[in-house]
Amino acid sequence: MKGRKEPESERAFPFIHLNERGTKPRSQGITEIRGPYYTVMGKRYLQDIMETMGNYVDSLKFAGGSFAMMPRKAVKELIDICHENNVLVSTGGFIENVLTRGHDVVDKYIQECRAIGFDILEISMGFITIPHDDMLRLVEKVQKAGLKAKPEVGIQFGAGGTATPEELEAEGQKDPSWAIKLAKRALDAGAYMIMVESEGITESVKSWRTDVPARFVNELGLEKVMFEAADPLVYEWYIKNYGSNVNLFIDHSQIVHLESMRSGVWGTKSLWGRVVTYA
Repeated sequence: MKGRKEPESERAFPFIHLNERGTKPRSQGITEIRGPYYTVMGKRYLQDIMETMGNYVDSLKFAGGSFAMMPRKAVKELIDICHENNVLVSTGGFIENVLTRGHDVVDKYIQECRAIGFDILEISMGFITIPHDDMLRLVEKVQKAGLKAKPEVGIQFGAGGTATPEELEAEGQKDPSWAIKLAKRALDAGAYMIMVESEGITESVKSWRTDVPARFVNELGLEKVMFEAADPLVYEWYIKNYGSNVNLFIDHSQIVHLESMRSGVWGTKSLWGRVVTYA
């Protein structure tokens, strides 16, 4: 359901028109920001983000298992700040690591994610290969635990870490039909949303595979997919082609830049004055 429009009195310069974005919780135009990974994120920095741009952050995603290296208190503080600002918190794809450690550890991981306050548990398979049915069992297990299961699918094997186009070419790509079929089965099993991995599509490639996101949108619907787009040229392309209501995952440092494009306040030469909504 579309959120209510933000009261104009709560925004500076309320006479400046912004595109209709609705308020949280949003079902479209969702922005997920990266938490600690490439840089440290502590509670004071996160509070700064929320105090200035919190209205435009829908979820925060830990990356690379960063929470497993941090004090539990610090992780809980970040999660609590997000919840105070109506922001969901995702684990990122760390379950790839956990799956290599056996059933008991997977169960403990899911239980601890819920206990510490995570809302979304991402189920990624970039570095590992598991049967489709096993992934669907994980979706059901995560949902049963009271968390939102968010499978990540893509066309590039070996995705999830920094790699050159040549390295990923050697790994080979999957048929997009395979990834879409898996995504459909995951949604039917109760998954909250599908994350589409950027590697092989717009990242670590010699030329973009723009046909792939088009197929995901056409077959799953815009509201059910989120595209990894932690590069300005990439999220600019998604907005240009799918409008301001496309769901995107970006770095935390990019929230102002992305929202300026979504709202129509600013933009690159190709987007200036061209991103509009009608409500």
